[in-house]
Amino acid sequence: MGSVRKASAWLGLVDDNDDERYYDDDYSEGTEQPGDAWVTDPRVKVASDTAEEKGRRIGTVTPASFRDARAIGELFREGVPVIVNLTAMEPGDAKRVVDFAAGLTFGLRGTIERVATRVFLLTPANTEIISGEPASRREDGFFNQS
Repeated sequence: MGSVRKASAWLGLVDDNDDERYYDDDYSEGTEQPGDAWVTDPRVKVASDTAEEKGRRIGTVTPASFRDARAIGELFREGVPVIVNLTAMEPGDAKRVVDFAAGLTFGLRGTIERVATRVFLLTPANTEIISGEPASRREDGFFNQS
């Protein structure tokens, strides 16, 4: 659409029918699955299915209150590592969530690790955490050839 036509459409002098080219004529209502309402691109669903099949999922939860701790527990019980971001919570509620997460990981033989201030990583029993620590700080680093 040219600039004169855009200006005319903006002023209401002509109809702005340029947007019609973006509509898909093959759209049919009622074909969505109940859990697919948010998916706009079918490749996203395929990618998430593949990740779920191979066990390559990580959940992130940013609870607003202690009531949101249930989402953490449900993901962790499925064997999904969970990143819990408590920065948006009051300190009292954040402490309760950390206590809940510690009990959850202890009961399911997982681990809990502080990643940053008020951010924690909960990992199931079958998950290994690999530290990204620089080789210069590790004792078995490349340059430690003694």
